[in-house]
Amino acid sequence: MEAAGTLERGLAVLRALAADPGRAARATDLVRATGLARSTVDRVLATLVHLGYVRAEGRDVLPAPRLMELGEAYLACGGLRDVLGPAAERLARELEESVSLAVRDGDAVRFIAQFARRRTMSIVFRVGDLLPAGRCAAGLALLGPDAPWAEDDQLVEPGLIAVALPVRDRDGTAVCALSVVSHTSRHTIAGLAAHALPRMRETVAAMESALASASDGPSGPRRAGVSDEGGDGRLQSLARGLAVLVALGSARGGATLADAARVTGLPRATVRRAVQTLERLGYAAARGNRFVLLPKVLELGYAHLSGLTLREIVQPHLADLVARTRESASAAVLSGDDVLYVARVPTVSIMSVNITVGTRFPAYATSMGRVLLAGRPAEQLAGITPLPLTRHTITAPGDLAAAVRRAAADGYALVDQELEEGVRSIAVPVRGGDGRVVAAVNVATHASRAAPADLLRDILPALTETAARIEADLAHVPGAVPDDSARERLPATW
Repeated sequence: MEAAGTLERGLAVLRALAADPGRAARATDLVRATGLARSTVDRVLATLVHLGYVRAEGRDVLPAPRLMELGEAYLACGGLRDVLGPAAERLARELEESVSLAVRDGDAVRFIAQFARRRTMSIVFRVGDLLPAGRCAAGLALLGPDAPWAEDDQLVEPGLIAVALPVRDRDGTAVCALSVVSHTSRHTIAGLAAHALPRMRETVAAMESALASASDGPSGPRRAGVSDEGGDGRLQSLARGLAVLVALGSARGGATLADAARVTGLPRATVRRAVQTLERLGYAAARGNRFVLLPKVLELGYAHLSGLTLREIVQPHLADLVARTRESASAAVLSGDDVLYVARVPTVSIMSVNITVGTRFPAYATSMGRVLLAGRPAEQLAGITPLPLTRHTITAPGDLAAAVRRAAADGYALVDQELEEGVRSIAVPVRGGDGRVVAAVNVATHASRAAPADLLRDILPALTETAARIEADLAHVPGAVPDDSARERLPATW
């Protein structure tokens, strides 16, 4: 299979998967969608699973969070999100309205940043979503950048209104549009314009100043693994081509062939063939001696994956853990002084621990609560008054503090029948990209089935490995982790 053709076929499979990303697909579905031979699809999928871009569940395949690194490469290469995003986020807070940044993508616009206000009637455009340019305020602002401003009075959807302004680079070219989006239950289009435009003009001026002063430079190399082609059916040429795509995002403003070869460790001729394929498919373009990624890269599953919830990310990892340990597994976040279960996979057993998503327990008496409290300020723990839930529950504040410190030092917590007689559990923390503890995962069992030593020997290694895999996914989807204020608002049935 010729190298450039392999990359083209691999991208065709990714596009087919991204066309309906919420639904698991099978190889036969992808054969029909792409027109490729079954053997070709099988080898492409084997490579994508190996790279972590696709997850296999039996015969079903789904886009995996790591696939977002392709879209992240485009966003880093263009630089607009990173340079303009902070000003757009401030505007959303000041106006108490949703704010978006969008760029042209052929005859449409594609959203590259979104700062939504949470309300019952929410306005949400996901990063990567595509809208016809002539039917939304952002597109109209880019189609007619000399107009004072553009408006969308329910063109896209009844009730949805928006106003937009173009943002220009140092050469005066309109490179993106800043939109403020609301609903007719809050404003008329004239009222939204009066409310938002003065502050939007100030924000656009600040954005254009930031663009003028921003310089192209490295933003940190982003590597995609290059697998060996072997008997397992993986395609080295596909892995190399995707590595080149990611490498083009290693610097704002794009990369030269030499840059991409240096980042990937591939021969320059291999890089050139991959870049030529990406150009032909509309994923890259030449800008002088550099090659830049184009917004079309975001069609490769970015919108769906960026909207994944913590539960959706954690659930398949818990399922794998349960398959390995034959015990129930759960994930929880801290909500006030409680642990709130956000994901769970029970084991099949006559006697099992019966807990559902949305369940709350006092954090002090649970293994997940101990590791979560270990990542919180000491004053939160000091404000907890532990009550005796069983004869084993730690109730002395000093003993509880010591147990939490031990969890922080050991990297795990084991709680033996403190929440309920007969229930024994072990938990480890899950950390976000900044190193903070954002969640916990545990395995719970009946005391008759496993002694504490058994949990440490048989369960803890698998539990730690599961947490590491969840952390790797969260690094690609940081928005899946609810912040402190959001956790406080979560209902008991969430």
